[in-house]
Amino acid sequence: MNIPTRSANKLEIVIASDGSKDATAEIVRSFGGAESGGRVRLVNFEKNRGKTVVLNEAMPELHGEIVAFSDASSMLAEDSIRQLVQCFSDSRVGAASGVYRLLKTDQARIGSQEDLYWKYETFLKVQEANLGAFTGAHGSLYAIRRELYPFPSADTINDDFTIPIRILEHGYRVAYEPTAVAFEEAHEMEGFSRRVRITTGNIEQLREIKSLIWPPRPFVLLCLLSHKIGRLLAPLSLLVALAANLALRRQFPYNWLLLGQVLFYALAVLGAIFSLRPKILRLPYYFCMINSALFAWVYQALRHGRAIPSRVELDQLGNQPPLERP
Repeated sequence: MNIPTRSANKLEIVIASDGSKDATAEIVRSFGGAESGGRVRLVNFEKNRGKTVVLNEAMPELHGEIVAFSDASSMLAEDSIRQLVQCFSDSRVGAASGVYRLLKTDQARIGSQEDLYWKYETFLKVQEANLGAFTGAHGSLYAIRRELYPFPSADTINDDFTIPIRILEHGYRVAYEPTAVAFEEAHEMEGFSRRVRITTGNIEQLREIKSLIWPPRPFVLLCLLSHKIGRLLAPLSLLVALAANLALRRQFPYNWLLLGQVLFYALAVLGAIFSLRPKILRLPYYFCMINSALFAWVYQALRHGRAIPSRVELDQLGNQPPLERP
């Protein structure tokens, strides 16, 4: 979405279609008639090349001062854009992020667990913003000053991190506006390939550390290391803890700790097979699933011979090819 001014009649809505095979283009064109005043436009790309490529090529088509980004699966609260754009009344703000919330958590297998995860993620972002160290945005809704768009490389996985932090490097602030809300149905968040893509994006973000060392941004660097690096180290720490527990299993209290770990991982295995109740029993499966994404990344990196596989390659992980009809 492109927002030149606060006036509603100056709102420009641009839908970029990355090789969509459904009726996306036709639907958008149906809204782009004379009654829309030309405010609804389609930028249609015939071939799927990835989100970052589409953003880079669509940006020159926009004309406004402020550009707000959202995903196809996101639903925005009625006043979310207005609330988000107000952040830019401060000339020091170069980017601003809205907040992300899940809907219909009871209709997804691990919807409640995803909801808990994103509430915790939002809590961390709020605290980082309070420290003036907020970096990445929620991809479901964030905005930037158009002139600051950094045109990231085509292989970028997490545009919602790379774009804001490049703006931060130029001395601008990244604001966080919790009243600008984007919703997404819980089932849209499911899928192991998505967790692997998030993990790969976290690894990709390590490239940005050098820009935080000089000129020094200690709070931002601390938040990035604790938030992202700590999360990447968690799966390895789990393996080390299990190995240490096995080595010390004949001593108290490690024998009981080992029993607790065995029960935890047993619940994780059962959770992968059955929909356990009460819902709290699904937490071990969810916890292990999101942490095992690191090992899937290692597999993909070795398979493709590079640390950051493409987004298309990551999306294909765990997805079976469609069966051919006889």
